[in-house]
Amino acid sequence: MAKVFEVGLISDTHGKMRPEALTALEGCALIFHAGDVCGAAVLADLAALAPCHAVAGNCDTDPELPLTIQQEVAGIRVLIHHGHLPVDMARFRPDVVVTGHTHVPKIEQVGSVLYINPGSAGPRRFNLPVTVARLTICAGRPTARIIELAVV
Repeated sequence: MAKVFEVGLISDTHGKMRPEALTALEGCALIFHAGDVCGAAVLADLAALAPCHAVAGNCDTDPELPLTIQQEVAGIRVLIHHGHLPVDMARFRPDVVVTGHTHVPKIEQVGSVLYINPGSAGPRRFNLPVTVARLTICAGRPTARIIELAVV
């Protein structure tokens, strides 16, 4: 039986760490934050669940946050960037790309690359849902799902 690897995906918290988001990401082996973190406390809360890696978004001021991260997870190359600046995809050759910025949750397979935007887990914007995502890697195949958070 193939080992299943769960990765939590979150973006655009804008300084607000919702308990519902933490609950939705419980059990993940790893968490990626795709930018607009806007506060070290957000990353500390996520790191209490699992190792957490974050990139800078257009609203972040932390100079320690990189603009991109590429990490191999269970044999899959995952590229994380906020999405507000162009990225040379050919240089990275990812299997999965995780972005934020638009606050619009989306999962799209384009050729061999799985694109995921977990949406926004911070303050509600417009009429958009408040969401996170989970990336599941099993037998070298990535799949993802959006999780809408029940918030008021």
